[in-house]
Amino acid sequence: MKRLLTLEGVSFAYDRRLVVENLSFSLDEGDYLAIIGENGSGKTTLLLGLLGLKEPVGGSIVRSPALKAHRIGYLPQQVPEQRDFPATVREIVLSGRLNRHGLISFYSSRDRQAADDVIKRLALEDLQNRSFRELSVGQRQRVLLARALTAAQGFLLLDEPVAGLDPIVSHEFYRLIRELNRSGVTVIMVSHDI
Repeated sequence: MKRLLTLEGVSFAYDRRLVVENLSFSLDEGDYLAIIGENGSGKTTLLLGLLGLKEPVGGSIVRSPALKAHRIGYLPQQVPEQRDFPATVREIVLSGRLNRHGLISFYSSRDRQAADDVIKRLALEDLQNRSFRELSVGQRQRVLLARALTAAQGFLLLDEPVAGLDPIVSHEFYRLIRELNRSGVTVIMVSHDI
């Protein structure tokens, strides 16, 4: 298996307060890493650092040349503003391909096929023409996972993916993530839920 990431002595600060200190780990293709911690413990800050959106204040992050930005799918924490987004499920899933286009956002037939494949894989066919705002919280989270998966080529970063979901839907969501990992998708998930 290929090594994708190596962190050595990495520290991150948020509002000048050290929230991640001296963290070291490596991640290989196909791994599933769950990072558990209390609210405010630096989990999201760590993910932002892994995405290259936040610089560490100490240590080093070594990314494999194979780990390019367009290979990573990111599912951020849901915020209330996202719930009223006026787009269809298919449009949102397809938007995962925007990271490949720069300023020009015309979707190719390959982009459309990738979105269709993920919609089918996550059993969203019956919802694809519905508005995102009409969906339940669990359905919205599944759609956002589909968008992240459409963006990715085998690597997902998930930030509190079951926050706000009831226990049954949470269990189903964890099962889906486990299934994706078994199919070869590398997963880093942060949660305060054990």
